[in-house]
Amino acid sequence: MSDDVMRFFAAWMLTHEVADEELKAAVQRGSQQPRGGMMEGGPDAFVDGLAAMVAQQKEALKSELAAGTAAVPSADEQRVALEELRFEVAEMRGRIDEVHGTLETILAKLESAGPAKG
Repeated sequence: MSDDVMRFFAAWMLTHEVADEELKAAVQRGSQQPRGGMMEGGPDAFVDGLAAMVAQQKEALKSELAAGTAAVPSADEQRVALEELRFEVAEMRGRIDEVHGTLETILAKLESAGPAKG
C-alpha cells in the first residue's frame, strides 16, 4: 500500500477515535445534567442531553439483545428499511459524484493556471 493510502486510513482512524472520545464526554456531561437542563443550557447542553438519551437507549438495546427479547422486524419492515437504505446510499453516491466533479474542475483550473510565481 502506498504511504498516501496508509496516511488516509490513519487519519480516518484518528477522526473516529476523537469522535468516540468526544461522544463519550458528551454522554458523561449529559447524564450529569439536571432534568430539563437540555432545553435551558443552550445548544451544547441539548447535544449532551441528546447523547445521554441515545446512550440510554443503546444500553437498553444491548440488554434486549443479550436477553433475546429484542423485537425482530417483520419481512415487510425489513424490505422497507432496505429500500430506504438503498435510496439513501444512492443519494450519497450522487452527492459524492458531484463533489468529485467539482474537485476535478478545480484541479483542472489549477493545472491550467500553471505553477504559482513568487
